[in-house]
Amino acid sequence: MHDLVIKNGTIITCDSSDRVVENGFVAVSQGKITLIASADDIPVPNAATVKDACGGIILPGLINAHTHLPMTLFRGLADDLALADWLNSHIFPAEAAHINRQSVFDGALLACGEMLLNGITTCCDGYFLEDEVAKAVNLSGMRAVLGQGVIGFPAPGAPNPEKGVEIAGQFVSQWKNAGNPLIRPSIFCHSPYTCSANTIQEAKKKAQDLGVLFQIHASETRFERETSVSTHNKSPIAYLHDLGVLDSDTLVIHSIWVDKADVRLLAQSRTCVCICPGSHTKLASGIAPVKLLEDAGVCVALGTDGPASNNSADMFREMGLAARLGKILTHDPTQSPADKVIRMATVDAAKAVGIKDITGSLEVGRQADIIVVDTNAPHLTPCYNPKSLLVYSATGADVSLVLVAGRIVVQDKKLLTFDVKAAMASVAEIAERIARKNERENKQ
Repeated sequence: MHDLVIKNGTIITCDSSDRVVENGFVAVSQGKITLIASADDIPVPNAATVKDACGGIILPGLINAHTHLPMTLFRGLADDLALADWLNSHIFPAEAAHINRQSVFDGALLACGEMLLNGITTCCDGYFLEDEVAKAVNLSGMRAVLGQGVIGFPAPGAPNPEKGVEIAGQFVSQWKNAGNPLIRPSIFCHSPYTCSANTIQEAKKKAQDLGVLFQIHASETRFERETSVSTHNKSPIAYLHDLGVLDSDTLVIHSIWVDKADVRLLAQSRTCVCICPGSHTKLASGIAPVKLLEDAGVCVALGTDGPASNNSADMFREMGLAARLGKILTHDPTQSPADKVIRMATVDAAKAVGIKDITGSLEVGRQADIIVVDTNAPHLTPCYNPKSLLVYSATGADVSLVLVAGRIVVQDKKLLTFDVKAAMASVAEIAERIARKNERENKQ
């Protein structure tokens, strides 16, 4: 007797052979996958709970490899601006005025609800006051790699930037010993242009000493690259390489403005990369050269970035955008095919954030992070190829069932772990205060 069985669906496993199982079922016991098979081959086993996928698609829970969860507070606050203007004139001042422990918790909790309802079972986050983010994630029941932010100027929870690495280390130690297997702490160094070389090296050493993932933004814009070349006489990637921070336990976010020499450094060091096409296109940062990276053997994951620069936590939309942009950049419609893009949001993302042996694929022994896409809808009819359907037609709103470690957290498209409407109300109240403050300042 299994704890739970999901039956009557097309299973996309994302395993090493990319197996697809027609009329399949997945059995779960004690939070792990115990059996995957087709009902055409063996009978569906008994279980305490049986869920019918109703002919839909069963696949691994999606992994959002880069986000800033509390920034739901600033969704839509300053759209249609260049990155430097957006950050320096709007986001950094808004954070200084409105970010505190309660607002970080409220913003992060809303983001968790949005992600779970969209079929995202794991995220990799980086922000400040990250212990409040961890509390929100814990309440939501999702899986996460959470990075305490380090930056070269006063930040929420770290008014003295010289204490930033120390604070990050304290966060990691706290949550490594918290006894929650769904939460893995990390250290998130903002970028080479907001952190000194010494800070970056100290943060990386702290991450190495504590055995956790090190995250950093790099090579997001042409301006960033040109500034790095003029200041350091090398690209941002080469600069990080010479600082000794590139390795298999580092995740570089963005990597848009990279050349072949940069890609060789990433490949040789086994550094993984996360691209965020929704944010990249909205901020006009550019298109990440996925083919160049993948051809060199660099693992490329997919993320949404924060809700302020993307406005959405829909990984189906990100997959569709990544597939289309890959074709535009290379002028080749065969590039960034659906099966590869799905892996960028599942198994490759799991590798990038350091949990490849736990989740990211549907395999016996893996954690039961599973979602079901309800395909009984006009925009999902007909279905010739389930992978293409997911990438080019589906949205997060089509997810009907979500499991994290075998626990049902979304059922019939409803969140079960916390009151998402209350979370929405809390964030709306904060947004009203932000809007009133902005209105007063604009009148002055």
